[in-house]
Amino acid sequence: MISLFTSFIMLGGVLLSPAASANAANEPTSTYSDQSYSDDAEHFSEELMDETEYELTADQKEFEQYLEKVFALESYETKAMDALESVGSQVTSANRKSMYLKLTNTVIPNYTKLVSKAKQIKPIHPELKKIHAYFVKGSYLQLEGYLLYKQAVSKNKVNYTILKQGSAKVKAGGDLINQCEQYLYAYARNLGYDF
Repeated sequence: MISLFTSFIMLGGVLLSPAASANAANEPTSTYSDQSYSDDAEHFSEELMDETEYELTADQKEFEQYLEKVFALESYETKAMDALESVGSQVTSANRKSMYLKLTNTVIPNYTKLVSKAKQIKPIHPELKKIHAYFVKGSYLQLEGYLLYKQAVSKNKVNYTILKQGSAKVKAGGDLINQCEQYLYAYARNLGYDF
């Protein structure tokens, strides 16, 4: 989920402020793939210096602070998703106990922290507040889905009905998070960011 937010940084290399994007357009670019990493790092630091010379609006400052807070949650999601992936995508009688342990010890505790800390993020701008509500609701639905997964594999026999209900919650949460991502991109564009 949060990896979706990090795509802000990954697309185009960096989320640029309006002034930095204008300056980047004036710089010559190379199409050679053998440019060294240090050249990229130097270019990145130049863009950051350009950004510091540009005065951000209050909405831009809040947006950047918001993204920093969301990025701080990434480790919780990463731990949870890595644990789920280590068990595999199919729940069977053979991996039921392993799935239960991963859900109990890693996935649910980390996702609970993610949801709890996400609820503590309080954007001021009304539009950003609405967007963040999608993020919180989507994350919470996914947590509910993981709790249902745990219930489904808690007995000796996998309860596929409950597993299906959990899967529906995880998907519904993912859909809300995807909407959140789309709204964040639109919001960033309205603030003048280019990515």
